[in-house]
Parts: sequence; C-alpha cells; structure tokens
Amino acid sequence: MTTRSFKVRFYETEIYEGKRGTTYTVRWSVNGKRHGETYKTSPLADSFRASLLVAANNGEPFDMETGRPVSHATPAAVTTWYEFALQYVDMKWARISANNRKNTAKALTKVTIALLRAEPKQFAPIEVRKALREYAFNKLRRDEAPPAVRTILSWVQRNSMPMSAWEDTKHVDNVMLALNTLLSGKPAAASSVNRERRILNVVIKYAIRQRILNVNPLPKGKDENAPPKAAQAIDKRSLLNPTQVALLFAWIAARPRSGYRLHVFFAALYYAGLRPEEAVALRVESATLPESGWGELLVHTAEPEVGSAWTDDGAVHETRKLKGRAAGDTRPVPAHPALVAILRSLVERDDLKPGDLLFAGEKGDLLAGSVFRRAWNKARKAVLAGHEYDSPVGKRVYDLRHTCLTTWLNNGVPPAQVAEWAGNSVPVLLATYARCITGQLADLQRRIEGPQRLPAPPAAPATD
Repeated sequence: MTTRSFKVRFYETEIYEGKRGTTYTVRWSVNGKRHGETYKTSPLADSFRASLLVAANNGEPFDMETGRPVSHATPAAVTTWYEFALQYVDMKWARISANNRKNTAKALTKVTIALLRAEPKQFAPIEVRKALREYAFNKLRRDEAPPAVRTILSWVQRNSMPMSAWEDTKHVDNVMLALNTLLSGKPAAASSVNRERRILNVVIKYAIRQRILNVNPLPKGKDENAPPKAAQAIDKRSLLNPTQVALLFAWIAARPRSGYRLHVFFAALYYAGLRPEEAVALRVESATLPESGWGELLVHTAEPEVGSAWTDDGAVHETRKLKGRAAGDTRPVPAHPALVAILRSLVERDDLKPGDLLFAGEKGDLLAGSVFRRAWNKARKAVLAGHEYDSPVGKRVYDLRHTCLTTWLNNGVPPAQVAEWAGNSVPVLLATYARCITGQLADLQRRIEGPQRLPAPPAAPATD
C-alpha cells in the first residue's frame, strides 16, 4: 500500500489578522487530503508555496500523510519503522548475548505490530508475531523464512508506518499499550514490561544518534503510560525450610538413572547459592573437595539456556562470563561440608576426571533446564502438601539460591561477604532480601529501647 500520490491541488493562501499579529497559511491537498502550513510573514509563505509548486511541476509524488513532496522528506519520513528495526537488529547482533537477542526480538515484535497502518486481519495474530520474532528479527534465520512467513513479512514491510509516526503521541500511546499487554489481552508481567521498555529506549536512542529522530518520544514521569512497578524484593513465602529441602532431596535422589546427579545439582544451589546456569557449567577441576570440612567452588563461567535459534554456533546453551563481572573473572564460593561430601561421592560414583562436568546430562552434555525443572516440579508435587504445592514455596529452582542467601544473612554473615559469594552488589543484595532477614528483631529492639525512652517530666512547682 503506497502513501504517495501525484494528485495535488493548491488553494489560495489564507490570511488571518488577529490581536497578536497576522499569519499566512499555505493550503493544499494530496489525493483529497488537505494540508496547511502557517507562517508569520507573507514572503515566507510565498516561498514555501513556490517550493511545493516547483515540486509538483517537476512531477514529484507527494506523501499523503505529511503532504510534502519526496524531496522535502526528512529521514524519519522516508524510513519505515520496520526497515529501521531490521537495521538495528543487524547492527546490534554481534554485540549482545543470545538471551538479549531473544528479548530484543520480542520487544521489537510488539512495537512493529503497533506501528502498522492497518490490522493484518488476513493472518492469524500468533503467526504474525512468530514471523517477526523468529525470522525477521533473527539475523541468523531471516533468509531461511518459509514462503508463508515471507508473505507475512512482505505485507508488514508495505504497511509499516514511517519513523515520523513517533512524533504523534497517539502512536506512542499505542506502542506503550502493546508493551503492557499479552496477546490474550491480559496485562503483561511488570518485569517483562520494564525489560521491553528498556530495550525500546535503547533503540530510540540509536535512532537519535542516526539523526532519524530529534528527541526521545517515550513518556517519562507518572502518567497512564508509566511502567508498572516491579517487585525487586523476593517473596518470603518462596523460601524453603530445612525439612522441606531434605524431603525434596531424598525424593529426587531416589529417582532411577539420573536422580543421584540431580540431587547433587540442587544441593549446589542450596548450599553454595549458585545460579542454575553457573552450576551446569561447573567442572570437577573447579571444586576443592577435602576429605572433611569446608571446600571451595571456583565459579568462572555460566551456561544460560537460550535456544539454538539465537546462538551463533547453534548450541542450546551459550557460554558467558559471570553476571556482573569482567570476562575471565572468577568467584570463589565456600562449599558446605555436607555439599563437599556428596560432591566427592558423585565424583567417585561417576569416575569423573578434572575436565569433566560435575552435573552432565545423561548423554554427557550440559544438563538441560527442562530436565531439572521437570524433576523439581515432580518432587514438589510428590512431597509437599496440596496447599504448599499451590503456594509460592520453592516454586522455582532458583528459590534454592534465595533460601541459601537468606540463610547466610540471617545467621550473621556480613552483607558484603554474602554479596561477594553470591555474585551480587551489596545494594542489590539488600534490596532483594530485605523482607527475608529474620531472627534479629529482638536484639534490634533491645538496642533502641533505652535510647528512645523519654525522661520523666519535671515536677510541677508548688502553689499557695
């Protein structure tokens, strides 16, 4: 669908004499759609009108949206959002992680659909999203798109609004609504909305650097389009007590084939506070396991699971540096004596060598997230009471790490030391676990009870 037309008609310049002065408005129409441009002086209005006449006489097409000839078009008017989004993805691809690529594709998909001139009623909504997310905004798969997907993307390309749409608050509001909403129409999670807004903000800043846009049009401050508040502190109800952990670990360890290995994997999260992507990357040579007492785990790599479609080598996992650390940095973590004992047992049982993975999958490759998440869910269902299973307690595997860090804090380990072991900054650590620190209330109350006690008021003077 084209937005250009050669059908241009000019009208007499309108002169308005008001209390604040006289204005001159040039009037013309493009394919029946009227446009106007107001100037404070007659020469300026005549000059602008003459430039439009010259363009029309030269046979230039005029844009029906802006009313301007193509020679007057700004970069924002001649570049569509879809074209710019593809350019951004290609520019950014090699610089960001596979997980960031996937999140960027999700955000750009929502924005692209919100900036279409018409609703793609001839295609199923889920197919349009899939075509954009998995092919258009995936540099590795774009050229592999099947014919049906190419048909959808061709339609999107023809119907994408220009970048100048960002100058209209109506379109900006539509984009913000799209980021806040799921395909089903339900509100999206606050964490997802905030993540996608951050991504879009980076995209808009790139458009400004490329001089396609002049200002950032995204709303700021408190209004109806303000991003929802995302809870930073974890839910205290998600933490597990030692009895629950012991029962869950016993059930998992009794599973046939790989149960004993999964038991040790979960124990590494509970005793050492590792992230799952750090635990799956751990190798035997990185573990110091004495015959008794405390050991140490040297964490230096993470293997997040992002999907083969987003990694350069087609692997399901992507090898990454530690979160919040420089490339090649390491993080020593103390290993509880109980963890040391079961790790030694695992090494002996599987006859593991220094370069082997501690928690390999059944085929010797990296442990899949779907495997340990499914095992954890089955254990919760088998061990926990019905009301506990339906509650947040231990609902995510990551809650084992939360339980570990909370235990360290509640038992007097300084926050700076906990942050170092956990791989967090101190402010993030305290903001995340502030609601879970317990056992210190009585001591704190005792400290402030005396200093806040007021002295007795002076006796009133005697009167006759």
